[in-house]
Amino acid sequence: MIKVLYFAGLREALGTAAEEVSPPLDLLDVGALRAHLAARGGDWEKLLTTKNLRFAVNQDMARADTPVHDGDEVAFFPPVTGG
Repeated sequence: MIKVLYFAGLREALGTAAEEVSPPLDLLDVGALRAHLAARGGDWEKLLTTKNLRFAVNQDMARADTPVHDGDEVAFFPPVTGG
């Protein structure tokens, strides 16, 4: 399982701040997780369309090609978030 966190406008649009997902075994990095979640359609596509979306893996800034593993925490957030 991977814990996924959503911040700011994403949290509001998706109606959730966090979830645990069990992605396909061939999911290797943040970019693939992002695409997997966006494939749900509707507001989830904002994960692909939000400009300059930022990522963190285990509270460290990450890139789309950063590997993800079972037990990781992945956060998605717009470039500017408020308190």
